[in-house]
Amino acid sequence: MAKTASTMLALGTIAPDFTLPDAVSGRSISLDDVKSKKVLLIMFICRHCPYVVHIQHELARLGKDYQDKDIGIIAISANDSDMYSADSPENLKKMALELAFTFPLCHDASQKTAIAYRAACTPDFYVFNAERQLVYRGQLDNSRPGNNLPVTGADLRQAIDVTLNDLPLILEQKPSLGCNIKWKPGQEPSYFTD
Repeated sequence: MAKTASTMLALGTIAPDFTLPDAVSGRSISLDDVKSKKVLLIMFICRHCPYVVHIQHELARLGKDYQDKDIGIIAISANDSDMYSADSPENLKKMALELAFTFPLCHDASQKTAIAYRAACTPDFYVFNAERQLVYRGQLDNSRPGNNLPVTGADLRQAIDVTLNDLPLILEQKPSLGCNIKWKPGQEPSYFTD
């Protein structure tokens, strides 16, 4: 496990489109599925990373708390599931069902979506406004495995709430921190060496 921080994709970036299979239903998910929503949250997560395990119940709560709000939420796992079988589509499905996720958990087998978002770690969070411009990228909150701070989702929730209410985001945007995405051999993107 290599501790890795978010690349902090430039604010204002337009959300890259994708079409990925939902691990639970098998149906294809794209940004068109949430085009009517005022806010878009993209989360890069996985099943085995201790940083994600630490916050997984908050991710489930967040989905439930916002399911009736004007927000589309899509989670994506881009880890190389050939090398990390815990992150296979079958195991992602188990995770989503065990945690009762209210949002799709997609498998990015090609890793092209993760590269398009410049994702670096699990978890990695991106909030986009109605024009699909990036307004927040960074951490869920200040809690990390072993630091004894409660998992609240405070930073991400504030970013979502102000975007839903057309308010300026004054929150200091701190990088998320987690395990590096497990890239396929030869696939590690160039943005780590830019």
